[in-house]
Amino acid sequence: MSGRARLAVCAAVATLAASCALLPLVDHATWFLQAALLVLIQSSVGALARRVPLARALTVLVQAAVGLLLLTLVFAQSEAVGGLLPGPEVFHEFGQLLREGADDVGRYAIPAPTTEGIRLLLVGGVLVVGLAVDALAVTYRSAAPAGLPLLALYSVAAGMAKGGADWLWFLAAAGGFLLLLLAEGRDRLSQWGRVFAGGGTRRPTGPSSTLGPGAGGTALAPVRTGRRIGVLALGIALAVPAVLPTMDDGLLGSRGAGGGQDAGGGTISAVNPLVSLQNSLNQPENHEVLRYRTSTSDTQNMYLRIVALDQFDGSSWKASERHITDVPDPLPTPSGLSPEVRTDTVNTSVVAAETYGQTYLPLPYPATRVSVGGRWRFEPEGRALVGDHGQTTRGSRYQVSSLLVQPTSSQLAAAPAPSKRLLDEYTKVPGSLPSTVRDQAKKVTAGATTAYGQAVKLQEWFSTTGGFRYNTEVRSGSGSTAITKFLHDKEGFCVHFSFSMAAMARTLGIPARVAVGFTPGTPQVDGTMSVGSKDAHAWPELYFEGVGWTRFEPTPSRGSQPDYTIAQTPSGTDPGTPTPVPSRSAAPSAGASAAESCPPQAKRLGECGGAAHPAGGGPGDGGRSTTAAVGGSVGLAALVALALPMLWRTRVRARRLGDSGGRTPRDGADRTLAAWRELIDSGWDYGVPPDDSQTPRKAAARIVRLGGLDTAAAEAAHRVAAAVEQVLYAPRPRPVGGLAADVQLVRAGLQASAGRAGRLRGLLAPRSTIRVAWALSRRWTTAIARLRTGRLASLTRRATTALRFSRQRA
Repeated sequence: MSGRARLAVCAAVATLAASCALLPLVDHATWFLQAALLVLIQSSVGALARRVPLARALTVLVQAAVGLLLLTLVFAQSEAVGGLLPGPEVFHEFGQLLREGADDVGRYAIPAPTTEGIRLLLVGGVLVVGLAVDALAVTYRSAAPAGLPLLALYSVAAGMAKGGADWLWFLAAAGGFLLLLLAEGRDRLSQWGRVFAGGGTRRPTGPSSTLGPGAGGTALAPVRTGRRIGVLALGIALAVPAVLPTMDDGLLGSRGAGGGQDAGGGTISAVNPLVSLQNSLNQPENHEVLRYRTSTSDTQNMYLRIVALDQFDGSSWKASERHITDVPDPLPTPSGLSPEVRTDTVNTSVVAAETYGQTYLPLPYPATRVSVGGRWRFEPEGRALVGDHGQTTRGSRYQVSSLLVQPTSSQLAAAPAPSKRLLDEYTKVPGSLPSTVRDQAKKVTAGATTAYGQAVKLQEWFSTTGGFRYNTEVRSGSGSTAITKFLHDKEGFCVHFSFSMAAMARTLGIPARVAVGFTPGTPQVDGTMSVGSKDAHAWPELYFEGVGWTRFEPTPSRGSQPDYTIAQTPSGTDPGTPTPVPSRSAAPSAGASAAESCPPQAKRLGECGGAAHPAGGGPGDGGRSTTAAVGGSVGLAALVALALPMLWRTRVRARRLGDSGGRTPRDGADRTLAAWRELIDSGWDYGVPPDDSQTPRKAAARIVRLGGLDTAAAEAAHRVAAAVEQVLYAPRPRPVGGLAADVQLVRAGLQASAGRAGRLRGLLAPRSTIRVAWALSRRWTTAIARLRTGRLASLTRRATTALRFSRQRA
């Protein structure tokens, strides 16, 4: 192999070695194999062009053209002319992918999914760096400057993600650069002939002196220069990542940085979880970060809290710099909690995933004792545990004792005024906060006579009556108008809802802060709870003297609202009935599913009494009678189509509330679940959409509250909910009768409070008929999947038969 060919190979190897630093940024490494293949093809084209030989500039242009063709073939072949040549559509596609890639980089946490846009950024970036390195080191024969693009590639990657294995990527990049320098030095020296042995500073005598200026000591000058440049470049490569901003995952990510605490105390720095939380919610896959087992059956209130954000600058919240101490055993008594408030002790064992590492330890609030290995410190004001000297949650196993605080609404309403210190610190709002925020808070809470009443009204406005919509794609905004914009657009995710409710509470004089952590997670068959990245959440905490910091839940369709924030309606259920256990599987039986499934729409058209064919006109009607018949048919078909939703709901209701089934326990459970489904759909028809995240008792309370039911209808709804809880949670459910009458009573109450327009819509255009479209969509998807699977199996069988036949003939 010639010296220049060897140098070209080393240039390609150096590029790929430096690009290894990009591997931790995404979750799959397939892009790297693609980039390696394209870099090798581009380098081979350069070697052929130099062998022709072509002019240096023309060689670089040929390589760039080939690189563009390769990118077109991989990313925009469908837009290319003839499937290969790039045209305007190709460049438009590249621009679109680059914009999407830039958005994905800002949206996802590390490791990000390998979307098409991110893949183009990675592969295209490596290809451009490879072209620059090959042009400088091989075409223009100057390897030392070729270290600059390699340095840029490594430094950007290392600055974006700092992890425990960074030294490995540094060694790979450094080794590739040194290999390139040595290959260039060897190529230079080979052009001067053989170097004789001797001191590097002593010029050889005798015949060797006739070798020219490259011999002896001066022949080693290129090697010494390359080494010096290499050392300088490597020093810069080590220094640059240290000053670059990092894309650390922060509170909720997978690689938290250690704090700046010392062994004897110190402080914990302020953090802002906004980007990390949004990235976690927008991850395409729900990666498990924690798994825990707890002694309480009330898992819906097992929020795992990481940190409290108590500094408000008018647009966002962040944690104050707080003094930290050694972890006491037990932890101090929670601030403001009175002995008169009921509390239950809960014991929880938590295991953090190996891929989940951040400096705050997720804990149920308020924790009273924590047993955990490693270097952890305690922040008393927020009752948070923070890692010391690089300690993270990665793979941690720990046990927590905590209190399940269960205040009553009357205790919260009668709470005395907080201390002056709390009011001064936790009701502080900046002067830059627009007055519209304060005005809106007063408008929403008009009529409330206590701080508790104001807090409940704020929660209900955000979660139910204010018209807000949950959307994780909404950007947070910045500046003093960020909250105002959210209150106007009424669209956002948990950060927007919690930030805004806490800010509005402060304007009303209620001490408030924002907690960041995880919702309880998903129950597993082994009795544990699994918490994933999509369970990341933020919620407001308001302070009430005698109860302490109290959780509220303003975000619609996320988490669960505490019992003490929901107005209780009298029910006919046994007051001694235990609280439902949400962690158990609430999946209905197969019989119930079959009873609730929607038949195909074609069958319904046949069963609903299709229109009779119009009678023909008399012999003298001619074309006029035909036109009238056609018009009548169309009109009748339109009437039938308009009546179909009403007819479908009437038939489904009759089937669900009918009492024609058997008398076995299974039949009773099926009838109870069918009555519950009818109750949910009846509420939906009259303006109360279903919320599958709530327990039956809370779902019934929600229908009572939003549907404006009177006492009799409310008690009927609670009786149905209690019967459902018996079916779902009781070891031996007791049979309950009269559920059909209770559901009809609830329907009558919903109709009475809906108004004339609401009653008409609930009758003629019930919202729950959307279930027919959902059922048809599922069946269509299943049919297409089966069709494709059948075709694939058929093609496989044909190919196997053909292969066997060819072997037999051979």
